[in-house]
Amino acid sequence: MTMLDDRTTAATWPAAYPQGYAVVDVETTGLARDDRIVSAAVYRLDAQGNVEDHWYTLVNPERDPGPVWIHGLTSDLLEGAPLFPEIAAEFSARLDGRVLVAHNAIFDWQMIAREYARAERTAPVRQRLCTIALSKELSLPLPNHKLESLAAHFGVVQQRAHNALDDARVLAEAFRPSLHTAAERNVRLPLLECRPLTEWASTPAAPRIGYQASYHSNSWRPSRKRPPCPHPNPGRYETDKPLKQGMRVAFSGDTSIDRELLEDRAFDAGLHVAGSVSRLTSLLVTNDPDAATSKTVKAKSFGTPIVDEAAFTQLLRDVAPADG
Repeated sequence: MTMLDDRTTAATWPAAYPQGYAVVDVETTGLARDDRIVSAAVYRLDAQGNVEDHWYTLVNPERDPGPVWIHGLTSDLLEGAPLFPEIAAEFSARLDGRVLVAHNAIFDWQMIAREYARAERTAPVRQRLCTIALSKELSLPLPNHKLESLAAHFGVVQQRAHNALDDARVLAEAFRPSLHTAAERNVRLPLLECRPLTEWASTPAAPRIGYQASYHSNSWRPSRKRPPCPHPNPGRYETDKPLKQGMRVAFSGDTSIDRELLEDRAFDAGLHVAGSVSRLTSLLVTNDPDAATSKTVKAKSFGTPIVDEAAFTQLLRDVAPADG
């Protein structure tokens, strides 16, 4: 294994970079806050992104496994698997003292943090790094931000998509050249703080008849009325500039984070969460901008800026205060 690219030596490696990484992938019963992990994989990497070891486990979710057609894990396969509390210590040993790396890391982190909360433990993770955010920082010429596109860019072959072990391997192999490119350019890594979560449910809520709540990110709970946004609308979002308090933000389509949680975070940051798109809308957040939904059609007709969920969660970490 090549320990360092010729162009990047240990002497020139940025001193501020982390000393180790845990590349993680989890497969789950769905995307909502009450969903559970059914398999997990961790590749431990050293400071320069070289693989040290890897680990994989099935996890019994104690419920319906959800989208079997995606992850391939049936109830029969998971019946004899360990419960999350039984693998929590080993998982912790793999994560301890390292930066958690994942593709759309906010999703993996939330699922992991909730499992630890259910087990009355705390994951030993202080920071995470999203490879979607890193690819944007590096301006990689990708057609989209899917893992398969990142893998193809670096010549990494996917063997079993949505298999946690293979997805973690693919991401580890794609992360190493990304990390070296960042080091060569002395790019600041987009590290985010990992805070333990308490927003979880021990059992899934009863879904409506004919509605597969376990796989859809939108909640079946009645929407909560929020107080009015106290800030004036400063206008539309401009690319490469921060969001500003008072901006009107609308959401369309499925999100990896429970929709109500995502809206709560936008509101807490001082944004106006809008239920529809109008000429006053500052930004539309959607993971499928080509979908012919009423909101995306209106946004395009009005010239409203559109960003995906990963970009929006990055923007949320640095919202500018309202004018005045």
